[in-house]
Amino acid sequence: MPMTWRYCGDQLKLWRTRAGVSREAIAEEANYDAEYVKSMEQGRRRPTLRMLQIADQVCRAHGMLESAHEYLKPEKCHERSNEFMGLEADAITLHWYENLLIPGLLQTEEHARELMGHGFPPVDDETVEARVAFRLQRQERLEAEPGVLFSFVIYEAALHTMVGGPEMMKRQLDRLLERQKLRNVSIQILPVGRAPYQALSGPVVLLETAEHETYAYSTGQGASTLQSERSDVSELAHLYGMIRMQALGVEDSDAYIRKVAADL
Repeated sequence: MPMTWRYCGDQLKLWRTRAGVSREAIAEEANYDAEYVKSMEQGRRRPTLRMLQIADQVCRAHGMLESAHEYLKPEKCHERSNEFMGLEADAITLHWYENLLIPGLLQTEEHARELMGHGFPPVDDETVEARVAFRLQRQERLEAEPGVLFSFVIYEAALHTMVGGPEMMKRQLDRLLERQKLRNVSIQILPVGRAPYQALSGPVVLLETAEHETYAYSTGQGASTLQSERSDVSELAHLYGMIRMQALGVEDSDAYIRKVAADL
């Protein structure tokens, strides 16, 4: 459970106890079940704006409880990704290899929502929508900043991952073809028969900032690593280069995507 939920729930209970108001009484005032209020006080559920407003009035907290709602808004991305997202926003070049899923910067809105809506651990609808909106915001750089270079290498398996079913996947493949038309974007497909074994290990993203600092970001099951040491970044850059050399060229990749889409 998020620490902000626990802290806010604890404050909710402290203010209620100090005011001499029972849980049942405040639940009735807010038109909630007492067990639901208990879950919020224990941090197992996110305290709602309505609960905070009612508690603020009943407990005479003078706005101190209601103001906590600002800090309970869903995170736009996983906490472990925050630093990488900050760097990505200012990157002047970005190289992304993905082996099982379409890279986030190339996903359609429905594709992103399907993935985020079935993530683990599960999150509420508000969090899903916040994360989808943030992903779409990140994608705006592809068109808004033509001077920033984006290169993507996608392992063939990602084209066959039926996220949302054949029709949704076909629309996703059409999006790849659209993005490929941008002058600052290149998308290459790595066919199964040409993939070096190291390409199966997982995704990797390389980026260069405006200050010409280089970073490498890799993810796995429930974990991610942001590398800044020159030797570590260099090793992953060589890996990306090896993978990219085995991938199809841009025109052949276009034809490959069209063939996969036609077979759906």
